[in-house]
Amino acid sequence: MAHTINDLVGTDIEQYLDQHEHKSMLRFITCGSVDDGKSTLIGRLLYDSKLVFSDHLSALEQDSKTVGTQGGALDFALLVDGLAAEREQGITIDVAYRFFSTERRKFIVADTPGHEQYTRNMVTGASTADAAVILIDARKGVLTQTRRHSYLVSLLGIRNIVVAVNKLDLVDYSPEVFDTIERDYREFAAGIGIEDFTCIPMSALRGDNITESSPSTPWYTGPSLIEHLETIEIADELSGRPFRLPVQWVNRPNLDFRGFAGQIAGGSVRPGDRIRILPSGLESTVDRIVTADGDLAEAVAGQSVTISLTDEVDVSRGDVLAAADEPPGSADQFECHLIWMSDQPMLAGRPYLIKLGTRTATATAATPKYKINVNTLEHTATRTLALNEIGVCNLNLDRQIPFDPYTASRDMGGFILIDRFTNATVAAGMLHFALRRADNVHWQAVEVNKRARARTKAQHPAVLWFTGLSGAGKSTIANLVEKRLHEQGFHTYLLDGDNVRHGLNKDLGFTDSDRVENIRRIAEVTRLMADAGLIVLASFISPFRAERQLARELLDDGEFIEIHVDAPLSVAESRDPKGLYAKARRGDLVHFTGIDSPYEPPESPELRLDTGGAESAATLADRVVEHLRTLGLLTPPPAG
Repeated sequence: MAHTINDLVGTDIEQYLDQHEHKSMLRFITCGSVDDGKSTLIGRLLYDSKLVFSDHLSALEQDSKTVGTQGGALDFALLVDGLAAEREQGITIDVAYRFFSTERRKFIVADTPGHEQYTRNMVTGASTADAAVILIDARKGVLTQTRRHSYLVSLLGIRNIVVAVNKLDLVDYSPEVFDTIERDYREFAAGIGIEDFTCIPMSALRGDNITESSPSTPWYTGPSLIEHLETIEIADELSGRPFRLPVQWVNRPNLDFRGFAGQIAGGSVRPGDRIRILPSGLESTVDRIVTADGDLAEAVAGQSVTISLTDEVDVSRGDVLAAADEPPGSADQFECHLIWMSDQPMLAGRPYLIKLGTRTATATAATPKYKINVNTLEHTATRTLALNEIGVCNLNLDRQIPFDPYTASRDMGGFILIDRFTNATVAAGMLHFALRRADNVHWQAVEVNKRARARTKAQHPAVLWFTGLSGAGKSTIANLVEKRLHEQGFHTYLLDGDNVRHGLNKDLGFTDSDRVENIRRIAEVTRLMADAGLIVLASFISPFRAERQLARELLDDGEFIEIHVDAPLSVAESRDPKGLYAKARRGDLVHFTGIDSPYEPPESPELRLDTGGAESAATLADRVVEHLRTLGLLTPPPAG
């Protein structure tokens, strides 16, 4: 029932506050299609729970007359929609969190947007929810966005689901309409693993079946929305799981104390417990559990604590402290679900940052195995994922990370992908399992290393990466540089963009995804050649900064030299030795860099060669050789 004035307020306020403090908390979201009434429902819950202050109510009355959508009557959605754009358009754009309470329970509700382009916001709100209220407009029935949000709710592991058939007043409270919608939704839900849900007929605007049963629906004998939300059992699943604490901070206030701070993601821990540190696998014993209020005899899931160990072991941010006898897995290759959240499509092979818990690494996604049609649940072949699409693919990381499958732990199995240059979140994902091939492939130690190979050649290994528009002069200058080095007795190899497409990369085209894969392969080849002690010259348009950065990160510090062969587009186009620009201008050649495909120039290259000026290619080549000599790369490496 709705929040009322408890007798204890007047007789024993401290006891009342103590009871309120120890009420259980339910976090839930409202979701569904545009204009299904999500914000109105939350506004009604706040209003009926007596949590709207008198000044807010006065403002609501005034706003309802000026920007409301109910003809001057109270527009409860305005209690939630705070952005100017939301009020102007009558829609929700961002996630709005609101708190309210009843006599039996406290609630935090996230009002999530219904527009397809804001699906990323809905995923954010759902990521911490215990329950979901999926609204359906009684006039429209089950829509695509209803299916999408339901699929995401299921994917994110929310098992307590309410289907609120809203605006029933606009169809004369028809039981036939309600039954049809419930039947349609149940048929869809069975296909996505939603085995149980509660369907409630309501009118959020009029308050029907929100806090108490409505006389307008005598044919409905189930609970009101609040009655149902008050009785949802929140299983304390985290406390029954093995102990997990992702380390957020190494706490070293003085020489006498070193502890590892973080929020416990699962299980419980006591002093004396044996723990394992992942991914290193080292073991130790818990010495103390420290908090601002003093040491604890036990800490459980959800608590933020600092743990000190009996041994001096190496632990860093991103490591995980875990139960020694039930540790999580540790791997660098996974299968996962991806929910793509960026306007820019996913590019297989492109490096992104992955953030899982407190650990950050570099990850590349393989070509998706399939994407999911949220209407039919059909698995469709695809080479990429666009905004709001959901697919399954493999992830490859640059290091091992501790993990649990998402079905076992949201904290240890849920992650986001981040664009490395804009820091924008481009995807959310759920790990399924580590790939078995990761267990079968190990790095083989060799006795002749890079330094030994380079010493026999009396040079330092290096990769000279020439990047620029087609026609800028990359191949010409790279060829002259190799000729100079060869004449001086250095060991080199020139990789040219056109040449490798006759063999190694003959299967690739010129779409963005193919360009990413083209450079990914070349980057791996340059790494191997540098390991052989060679000076490698790579001449490729390589239009994207992300892939050039990937090539740099594969090498040791100082080995990658980015050379921007810079010429204005008009100059490069005027040379056009292969007639490519002319074809692109006519539309005969698509995905051509500088015309209908972007080029991202280096922001801080080691060298910039202006080939649109008066300096000859020979002079610019000499500048490159002199730069190598200044860096000391043309002298024998030290022994040892």
